[in-house]
Amino acid sequence: MSRYIPFSLALLALPAHADDIVLQRVLVDASRTSQLGIADSAADGTVTQRQLQARTSYRPGELLEATPGLVVSQHSGEGKANQFYLRGFNLDHGTDLRTTVDDMPVNQRSHGHGQGWTDLNFVIPELAARLDYSKGPYSAANGDFSSAGATEITYANRLPRSQAAVTLGQDGYRRALLAGSPALGRGSLLYALEALHNDGPFTRGDDYRKLNAVLRYSEGYANNGWHVAAMAYRAHWNATDQIPQRAVASGTLGRFDTIDTTDGGSAHRYSLSGAWRRTADDSASKVSAYLIANRLDLYSNFTYFLDDPVNGDQFAQPDRRVAAGLDARHGWHVHMGDVLSSTTVGLQLQNDNIHNGLLRTAARRTLGAIRQDHIVESSAALFIENHTRWTPALRTVAGLRADRYRFDVTSDRLENSGRADDHLFSPSLGLVLGPWAQTEVYVNAGRGFHSNDARGTVIATDPKTGEPADRVTPLARSRGLDLGLRSEWLPGLQTTLSVYRLDFDSELVFVGDAGTTEAGRPSRRHGIEFSNYYRPFKWLSLDADLAYARGRYRDADSAGKHIPGAVEGVAQLAATFTPGGPWSGALRLRWFGPRPLIEDNSVRSRASATVNGRIGYRLDRATRLELEAFNLANRRAAAIEYYYASRLRDEAQAVDDVHFHPIEARSLRLTLTHSF
Repeated sequence: MSRYIPFSLALLALPAHADDIVLQRVLVDASRTSQLGIADSAADGTVTQRQLQARTSYRPGELLEATPGLVVSQHSGEGKANQFYLRGFNLDHGTDLRTTVDDMPVNQRSHGHGQGWTDLNFVIPELAARLDYSKGPYSAANGDFSSAGATEITYANRLPRSQAAVTLGQDGYRRALLAGSPALGRGSLLYALEALHNDGPFTRGDDYRKLNAVLRYSEGYANNGWHVAAMAYRAHWNATDQIPQRAVASGTLGRFDTIDTTDGGSAHRYSLSGAWRRTADDSASKVSAYLIANRLDLYSNFTYFLDDPVNGDQFAQPDRRVAAGLDARHGWHVHMGDVLSSTTVGLQLQNDNIHNGLLRTAARRTLGAIRQDHIVESSAALFIENHTRWTPALRTVAGLRADRYRFDVTSDRLENSGRADDHLFSPSLGLVLGPWAQTEVYVNAGRGFHSNDARGTVIATDPKTGEPADRVTPLARSRGLDLGLRSEWLPGLQTTLSVYRLDFDSELVFVGDAGTTEAGRPSRRHGIEFSNYYRPFKWLSLDADLAYARGRYRDADSAGKHIPGAVEGVAQLAATFTPGGPWSGALRLRWFGPRPLIEDNSVRSRASATVNGRIGYRLDRATRLELEAFNLANRRAAAIEYYYASRLRDEAQAVDDVHFHPIEARSLRLTLTHSF
């Protein structure tokens, strides 16, 4: 049976992240759903619950690696937000990758440790019904942080069966999960409770302790219904931060050693959210709202004894905030002869009340404050987006977004206090030709942006050095162009090819000695992505995702034109086996290519390749046993690498060096799951 969906039906199956005027896409029993007649660009896609469950993920954030070309890494303790790489970007902890979970934004603006901080440790993978992804600034609905890409995890309203699961693994890994969705009144009450502990392979264990809970009541269906959800997450951990390569080479440190044994942190996230949808024959409406309380206490030491030879260079970045927001959309579609058209208008509001700081500490004891700030950051956006099928082989997508931001900073230094505001318009246009022979061609162009840290928009004096500081542009513009192709001409094979260019007026760059990001020089990236999903047999599926990017600064500077950390190549190859009977399994190879670590490209990171796998055995209809293996080849590779100056206790002066965080050694986890 062909998976092609005629456009008249595709309008009723647009993904929620693109257009909520109509039904959410019905998912088929496959790794990735067909996008012919649905997608707005070659870089759009949906990953099903079945494929997400088939993945072997060391951390919850690695679910996002189901997005072709996206790499998720870590450079510190288990409780810290992940590191992301996509389309030639080192996205640090989430800059320019917009992420939402259950209609709530995860990126945190003006965060103490870096703009767009994206902590996904509160996600419970078993609740994820699907993952929608897109790349490039081509959706009027996405806005801030979405220029490189956007991912959306949708939680299920109901689970097929209640389940209890227990996992035991090496390196002190223990996890217990209880989840279900019994009927209650006219709807369903989804509940989940998760407890986890993990030390990792490090000499001083991470001692990561996590408690996670979800309670969600829903009535109706995805297109006609409502839900309200409460979530709670708390965690504490030690951190083995990146270490200098010279210390490992000399034998002073082992790969899994640390220098400052008091690094680490704690975090919590509490949220209350809800969404309401109504769909009629020719219109649909959606309203979602959220209230989120986040707190992070993070202690880091990346330069050791560079600034303070006596107490060391540890610093704290406390951040606590309450974010509230609303997303309201209404759409309608019309059918005039052979022309089908749908239009969506939307309003998005968000307010963040933030208290954060930068403190000098020793063994988590405060020595002094470098800066402390109270920030109120508010934004409002209006957007309109139209999808029209003009002929059976011609579709267009046109959007316009208007954003306005207001920053209000009260700093402990009067000269660094103040207000700023900014606004911009972001148009986008897409053209889809086909299908011919089960093949479509896409052309997309658009403008996007990322917001900069509110503190940088009003700063006058560098609080660390006391020298004058330049203010940054509140909203930094991006411009993108994609040319793509999607084909299913061979039965069972889905192929997408995308060639893109993305320009930024201001690159966000990681600063090693401050542990944060700051606005930098204008940049340009060219790249190509080639993605394939093939199901030659009902019991076998194969994935092959390849991506290459070239990133350079666009201005002239004697330091050089290479962008530090800009990933050049990424590849994932996977095979999933689901033969009839009790057995199943999967293997996945991830290749993480080299990156320049300094502007003149004289220092580069090394590429790494890791293999993960799993084997599952169903004991009976209700009980399943699964063995997961991580880093099967036990490769001695780095999860991240940076190049900057640091000083060890026995060194007389600073040394420029590569600093790295190792990939975890080979480890096994055994899970017993019982459904009831």
